[in-house]
Amino acid sequence: MVKKLWEARPSSKKSSNLYKYEKFISNKYNQKFDQNYRKILNWSIKNSDEFWSTIWDFCKVIGIKGKKKIKKSNIFYKNIFLPNSKLNFAENLLTKNDNSKALTFLSENGFREERSWKQLRINVSKLIIFLKKINIKEKDRVAAYMPNIIETVECFLSTSAVGAIWSSCSPDFGINGIIERFSQIKPKVLFVSDRYFYNGKEINVIERVPEIIKKISSIKYLIVVSYPGKKFTKKIYKFNKIKIFFWDDIKKIKPKKINFKKFDFEKELAILYSSGTTGKPKCICHKSGGVLLQHLKEHQLHCDIKENDNIFYFTTCGWMMWNWLISALASKASIVLFDGFPMFKKKEFLLEIVEKEKISLFGISAKYIDSLNKAKVRSKHKFKKLRTICSTGSPLSEEGFEYIYKNIKKDVHLSSISGGTDIVSCFVLGNLYEPVVSGQIQNNGLGMNVKVFDENGKSIENKKGELVCINSFPSMPLKFWNDKNDFKFKEAYFNKYKNIWHHGDYAKKNNNGGIIIYGRSDATLNPGGVRLGTSEIYSEVEKFEEIRESIVVGQSWDNDIRIILFIVLDENYNLNENLMLKIKNKIKINASPRHVPAKIISVNDIPKTKNGKLVELAVKNLIEGNEIKNKEALANPEVLEQYKNLEDLKY
Repeated sequence: MVKKLWEARPSSKKSSNLYKYEKFISNKYNQKFDQNYRKILNWSIKNSDEFWSTIWDFCKVIGIKGKKKIKKSNIFYKNIFLPNSKLNFAENLLTKNDNSKALTFLSENGFREERSWKQLRINVSKLIIFLKKINIKEKDRVAAYMPNIIETVECFLSTSAVGAIWSSCSPDFGINGIIERFSQIKPKVLFVSDRYFYNGKEINVIERVPEIIKKISSIKYLIVVSYPGKKFTKKIYKFNKIKIFFWDDIKKIKPKKINFKKFDFEKELAILYSSGTTGKPKCICHKSGGVLLQHLKEHQLHCDIKENDNIFYFTTCGWMMWNWLISALASKASIVLFDGFPMFKKKEFLLEIVEKEKISLFGISAKYIDSLNKAKVRSKHKFKKLRTICSTGSPLSEEGFEYIYKNIKKDVHLSSISGGTDIVSCFVLGNLYEPVVSGQIQNNGLGMNVKVFDENGKSIENKKGELVCINSFPSMPLKFWNDKNDFKFKEAYFNKYKNIWHHGDYAKKNNNGGIIIYGRSDATLNPGGVRLGTSEIYSEVEKFEEIRESIVVGQSWDNDIRIILFIVLDENYNLNENLMLKIKNKIKINASPRHVPAKIISVNDIPKTKNGKLVELAVKNLIEGNEIKNKEALANPEVLEQYKNLEDLKY
């Protein structure tokens, strides 16, 4: 039964960006859409090249558009939108130059600072001068090992302004996680924070640098940034063939007017990373024009972001939502950054920020909403400015939907959204024309022909299947870094259905247009809504002499996913509390706290394919009570029995 929770007022619909866009295309193409989202959606899919061209016009992209709207190819990902266009990504995020607020930073310890648009441009100008001085050119890689602070945004904007390629990870990644990612892309520059804070603890980051530098020989320049609000004492660091600079010195550079060079639409913007489920994380290279158009569309037409709105998404710069958040500057919105533990000292910590900072869009994970519900948080704030709550990372349960409207705010657009690092955006998300229904994402994103397929590649409704997209779109990745002949790229998205994007989400599309996501259809771990790979856990576990083999899976638990580590012990050892603690600490330090398993269970053997590969999905299905298909592909199917009905997994 469909349970409607909210619908926008007629006045809200008419004052929305979506309504303005509807009028824009109605006048341009002499069509009536009658405030009907599905009519606009169908038009955007049927006229995909025209649609993305109108996003450029409607959102007033700065650049040279060119006349050609699309260069078509028979290969899905080879379609090029606006092939003759040129732009500078950073220029489109820096259209304002006044004393109004562009960025606000808040730390968990109470420190707060603002950056005006004018100050932001000045700092970006200084960094551009610095990057050019050290000879950073187009297509050079610039890496950042940074917390979610204003300086990280400034580094990103200056990097994209000069045409270099950005890549960032947050300090909660361990040393091995950083090396595994950055070593593949060979950055020349590394920005690093001296420290960060989490749940009241100060964590030293700079002490990790020697090992990183040792393992990534491409790094020639190290820029050390002091954590905001904390006194920084320069120390003498000596690394072979490495030049060290300090942020405070860069700030002394005299700024100049920025002359933004225009690059091709498909110019590389940033490299993001897959979770690393089956090996090293894949380096997903995204293009400037595609990301810009997609984000402008999602921000303005789906989330109704307007000039001077305060936008807050709880994220780190190691997650794709950071990139999504920063792009809100292109809509002339003001961004609020938070770094730290989201429930520091009190459960309502982030909610207080929403109230004090007059947030219009509040982005959080489904897990966070669930945590508030479990803690029985009943907000007393009015949230007068709050119009939109975005939930992402994992499926939001019906209880989560209803909790928001009962206990946070009744009159708010709760937009559950789903996409991924692969497209640095969403396939399915919200809109103001349709009602919010409990447990459902409202509809496809505009221009995205999203379907659910069965195993035979047939489109289905009201049944679970694989989420696919059957038309191309501008924010498709340009490539995977170091991927000869696009082998890994094609394998990731196009090996299941020919010339159709297969996303790897298990989903259902209802006949009302609503979508329900049930999680990943592969073996990717997803605790707290953050996609994690198993390889980073394996690399630490295999170092233990006590452990012969291991397998890691995610178990559905309490509206979330918890990590389960199964180990085969050497015959001379037993699993005890001491060994479990050693394993957890090792994973915590060298991978991240998020990778730490909730349960460690001893087993006699691990299921494998005939060519020796671990069969994570089979184990996951078993512990979830699902049927195991294709047992004949296993070398040792008899071992599966020991994973059934385990007492340890019942609590």
